[in-house]
Amino acid sequence: MPKLYEYFGLVILFYSQEHEPIHVHCKYQGKESKAEIIFEDGKFIEIRISNVKGKEPLDSQNLKKFKRLVEIYRDDIIRKWVDFFVYNKIIESEKITKKI
Repeated sequence: MPKLYEYFGLVILFYSQEHEPIHVHCKYQGKESKAEIIFEDGKFIEIRISNVKGKEPLDSQNLKKFKRLVEIYRDDIIRKWVDFFVYNKIIESEKITKKI
Protein backbone atom coordinates (compact mmCIF):
# COMPACT_ATOMS: atom_id res chain seq x y z
CA MET A 1 0.00 0.00 0.00
CA PRO A 2 2.36 2.74 -1.18
CA LYS A 3 1.60 6.18 0.18
CA LEU A 4 2.17 8.84 -2.47
CA TYR A 5 1.47 12.10 -0.68
CA GLU A 6 0.50 13.66 2.62
CA TYR A 7 -1.32 16.96 2.30
CA PHE A 8 -2.56 18.70 5.46
CA GLY A 9 -3.84 15.44 6.97
CA LEU A 10 -5.00 13.86 3.70
CA VAL A 11 -3.17 10.65 2.80
CA ILE A 12 -3.11 9.78 -0.92
CA LEU A 13 -2.18 6.19 -1.78
CA PHE A 14 -2.42 3.17 -4.06
CA TYR A 15 -3.52 -0.20 -2.77
CA SER A 16 -0.99 -2.90 -3.66
CA GLN A 17 -3.31 -5.00 -5.82
CA GLU A 18 -5.11 -2.36 -7.88
CA HIS A 19 -6.85 -2.37 -11.23
CA GLU A 20 -7.31 0.11 -14.03
CA PRO A 21 -8.30 2.83 -14.61
CA ILE A 22 -5.42 4.61 -12.91
CA HIS A 23 -6.70 5.89 -9.60
CA VAL A 24 -5.68 6.92 -6.11
CA HIS A 25 -7.38 6.67 -2.75
CA CYS A 26 -7.55 9.46 -0.20
CA LYS A 27 -7.95 8.79 3.51
CA TYR A 28 -8.71 11.32 6.20
CA GLN A 29 -9.78 10.54 9.77
CA GLY A 30 -11.31 7.14 8.90
CA LYS A 31 -13.06 8.40 5.77
CA GLU A 32 -12.04 7.46 2.23
CA SER A 33 -12.78 8.39 -1.38
CA LYS A 34 -11.03 7.65 -4.66
CA ALA A 35 -10.16 9.60 -7.80
CA GLU A 36 -9.94 7.92 -11.20
CA ILE A 37 -7.89 9.51 -13.96
CA ILE A 38 -9.95 8.90 -17.10
CA PHE A 39 -8.47 8.72 -20.60
CA GLU A 40 -10.18 7.98 -23.91
CA ASP A 41 -8.14 7.23 -27.04
CA GLY A 42 -4.99 8.32 -25.22
CA LYS A 43 -6.37 11.74 -24.27
CA PHE A 44 -7.10 12.90 -20.75
CA ILE A 45 -10.83 13.39 -20.21
CA GLU A 46 -11.51 13.97 -16.51
CA ILE A 47 -10.82 13.26 -12.85
CA ARG A 48 -13.76 11.20 -11.57
CA ILE A 49 -14.27 11.18 -7.79
CA SER A 50 -16.22 8.29 -6.28
CA ASN A 51 -17.00 6.60 -2.98
CA VAL A 52 -15.20 3.51 -1.74
CA LYS A 53 -17.48 0.60 -0.92
CA GLY A 54 -17.85 0.14 2.83
CA LYS A 55 -16.21 3.48 3.70
CA GLU A 56 -17.70 6.82 4.66
CA PRO A 57 -16.69 9.34 1.95
CA LEU A 58 -14.64 12.46 2.55
CA ASP A 59 -16.58 15.62 3.37
CA SER A 60 -17.05 18.20 0.61
CA GLN A 61 -14.17 20.43 1.73
CA ASN A 62 -11.66 17.56 1.71
CA LEU A 63 -13.07 16.21 -1.56
CA LYS A 64 -12.27 19.58 -3.17
CA LYS A 65 -8.70 19.47 -1.80
CA PHE A 66 -8.30 15.87 -2.97
CA LYS A 67 -9.58 16.59 -6.49
CA ARG A 68 -7.39 19.67 -6.81
CA LEU A 69 -4.33 17.70 -5.71
CA VAL A 70 -5.04 14.97 -8.27
CA GLU A 71 -5.52 17.60 -11.00
CA ILE A 72 -2.18 19.24 -10.23
CA TYR A 73 -0.22 16.01 -9.64
CA ARG A 74 -1.94 13.96 -12.37
CA ASP A 75 1.19 13.36 -14.47
CA ASP A 76 3.23 12.44 -11.38
CA ILE A 77 0.50 10.03 -10.22
CA ILE A 78 0.49 8.35 -13.64
CA ARG A 79 4.29 8.05 -13.59
CA LYS A 80 4.17 6.55 -10.09
CA TRP A 81 1.40 4.12 -11.17
CA VAL A 82 3.56 2.86 -14.05
CA ASP A 83 6.67 2.70 -11.87
CA PHE A 84 4.87 0.71 -9.16
CA PHE A 85 2.52 -1.56 -11.12
CA VAL A 86 4.55 -2.08 -14.31
CA TYR A 87 8.19 -1.78 -13.21
CA ASN A 88 7.70 -2.88 -9.57
CA LYS A 89 9.64 0.12 -8.27
CA ILE A 90 9.36 1.38 -4.71
CA ILE A 91 7.44 4.64 -4.42
CA GLU A 92 8.72 7.34 -2.08
CA SER A 93 6.09 9.31 -0.18
CA GLU A 94 6.08 13.11 -0.46
CA LYS A 95 4.81 15.60 2.09
CA ILE A 96 3.17 18.61 0.41
CA THR A 97 3.41 21.62 2.70
CA LYS A 98 2.31 24.41 0.37
CA LYS A 99 -1.40 25.03 -0.12
CA ILE A 100 -2.56 24.28 -3.63
